[in-house]
Amino acid sequence: MKDIILIGAGMRGSGYSGIGKKMEDGIRVVAVAEPVKERREHIQKMFDIPDELCFESWEPLIEKGKIADAAMVTTMDRDHFAPAVAAIRQGYNLILEKPIAPTPEECIIIDEEAKKAGVFVLICFVLRYGPFFKGLKQLLKDGAVGEVVNIQHAEDVGNVHQSHSFVRGNWGNTERSSFMLLQKSSHDTDILYWLLDKKCKSVSSFGSRTHFVRANAPEGAPEYCIEGCPHADSCYYNAVKLYLEGNSAWFRTASTKKTNPTNEDVEWAIRNTQYGKCVYKCDNDVVDHQIVNFEFEDGITATFTMTAFSKGGRRIVINGTKGVITAEMSQKYLTLYSFDTKTEQQIEVSKLVTASDITGGHGGGDDGVMNEFVKLLNSDKKPVGICYDSVYGHMLAFAAEEARLSRKVIDVDEYIEEIKEKAKAKMAVK
Repeated sequence: MKDIILIGAGMRGSGYSGIGKKMEDGIRVVAVAEPVKERREHIQKMFDIPDELCFESWEPLIEKGKIADAAMVTTMDRDHFAPAVAAIRQGYNLILEKPIAPTPEECIIIDEEAKKAGVFVLICFVLRYGPFFKGLKQLLKDGAVGEVVNIQHAEDVGNVHQSHSFVRGNWGNTERSSFMLLQKSSHDTDILYWLLDKKCKSVSSFGSRTHFVRANAPEGAPEYCIEGCPHADSCYYNAVKLYLEGNSAWFRTASTKKTNPTNEDVEWAIRNTQYGKCVYKCDNDVVDHQIVNFEFEDGITATFTMTAFSKGGRRIVINGTKGVITAEMSQKYLTLYSFDTKTEQQIEVSKLVTASDITGGHGGGDDGVMNEFVKLLNSDKKPVGICYDSVYGHMLAFAAEEARLSRKVIDVDEYIEEIKEKAKAKMAVK
């Protein structure tokens, strides 16, 4: 077992820790920093951590020096940078929830700090580690569709998921967290780069917040659903139904910030926090739909669509010179159409890779990334810096957002060089 310190014991930190604990030669949390008392105590109980190693904030924990083999940083987006750099400077190898940081300069700085300290940082781009995308990558390596010419990829966030996480929830407001493409879909900008194993030359993007705005609030809707909305029976987003009457443990724990909330806890939350507000009257500003157009090396094109207005899930079509792959992440089978035989073949995803579980978090990716983390910790030759060029997937998300805001086509190489210069300037000041 490898000892780690945990900074941020919310759903991601608690979930990863639980996975690591169950693994053979996995991880053991020996200290925790978490401002929410119940979450902190949940981890303390799970790992039998003494009181003197449980903290409300990360600073006193880091001040103790290097007391474990590695650190896990799973705080809110805008709180990643400072504890990550502090842990790296103490000599900790690190597993870091995505996004790496809320600005592109800070992403590069974390990479440089890790290289300077001689430690690795594994980013939780969990899609890389699940059977679905690992299987797709293997098919491409095997030449199943010949040379890839075009990819059409979509993340269907789901209308209720959008309302929960990106309107009412933690990631609805850019200033509090980060923009939508970085927070939710940097997974997808990364996975396109990873599947193709080619750099992106240029990017353009369009998108906006269209539906979840005050102008679309039904007539007579109060500020909070529980106050008695005349449209309660027909509204998809009625907080009373979703949080109080519904059985979603995710919704109940997220809204209350409690591990085992009571109905009274949930009712308090939907009366007093944004989780109970009319979904059209929140302070959200992130997009609810966006498209991104990519031009990769060798003339390969790709499109990515993120939309709230869907049932949820990820879909992909990979068009090659010899055939077409069509797949949905929620399905156990994908379809391979051959130009040669003019037939479709159904392929079981689990047969393409060693792992067989496609039912876990992020299609098995949560388990996969923890397996990778433990493997790296036990390796005699550890990588240095941010692993597997994960910074690049972030740069594509930042460049795409710049394209959306400026309504321009962004040259990716030029954009990254500008960011590197800004990062150097910030590091020089420090």
